[in-house]
Amino acid sequence: MGIFSFFSKEKKANLDQGLAKTKESVFTKIGRAIAGKSTVDEEVLDELEEILITSDVGVDTTLRIIERIEARIKRDKYLNTNELHSILKEEIVNLLIENEQEELKDFDSPLKSKPYVIMVVGVNGVGKTTTIGKLAYQFQQQGKKVYLGAADTFRAAAIEQLEIWGERVGAPVIRQKMGADPASVVFDTLKSAVANDADIVLIDTAGRLHNKIGLMNELSKIKNVMQKVVPDAPHEVLLVLDASTGQNAFEQAKQFTKATEVNALAITKLDGTAKGGVVIGISDQFQVPVKYIGIGEGIDHLQVFNRQEFVDSLFGDKLS
Repeated sequence: MGIFSFFSKEKKANLDQGLAKTKESVFTKIGRAIAGKSTVDEEVLDELEEILITSDVGVDTTLRIIERIEARIKRDKYLNTNELHSILKEEIVNLLIENEQEELKDFDSPLKSKPYVIMVVGVNGVGKTTTIGKLAYQFQQQGKKVYLGAADTFRAAAIEQLEIWGERVGAPVIRQKMGADPASVVFDTLKSAVANDADIVLIDTAGRLHNKIGLMNELSKIKNVMQKVVPDAPHEVLLVLDASTGQNAFEQAKQFTKATEVNALAITKLDGTAKGGVVIGISDQFQVPVKYIGIGEGIDHLQVFNRQEFVDSLFGDKLS
């Protein structure tokens, strides 16, 4: 029991540290907004609205939160500023979508298929290949056999970077030369993974926001080729977004959810930004569950997202 307690505390400490900039920014502003006030009035709500929007929660999601708080005020007739803390927590938890796979409590959770194929999408620079490497590490730590597919064949550095991660975590990388057909790489990867009884396959794809038709065609081709080897693949289309880009992350989510059937999100670089509110807004706006969050540069700083733990960490201390 002691060792699990230690790892749980370490995970919480990493999460708290990773969200520190967002927490400090938001709570400093909210504390200032309610200073000297005993009730949550229209002025407080106006300031709260502005704070949430500037924290990249997003306009639509912010308005939903404010409307819910207004409904509570109308119902209870009176709401003091001390209660704002717990009500904000409740309403944000309610907005966040649970992981689609509720049984995924951590990286050692059982997989619903073998090999479990994850196609990773996202633009260059968001930490896509690094996220793949960290996922491979976490799964390998739990005794799962992982294969990596270097299907981003348009950028030589992407193949090399994935190979470095493969060597680092001890996962085989299936690759072809730069400029090769990505679908061909995926076919080779899955054939090799099946032949070698792999548990998980992580496929890196090109990080280009080219026109939506081109993107859709390319990803559709990859999926069709996958299904020739593993009929129900991909089991997960994981979109990686960089939290520090704020509203750009919303736009990328819009483009990729139109182009392919994204069913999970990984939000990276939360430790380097005060824009952690983007996790709340994107999950709410696109109705796609956040599955992983990146909260630091360490190889173990990628966590399975838990909405209650996230909100508890963000709202851990009182506002006043």
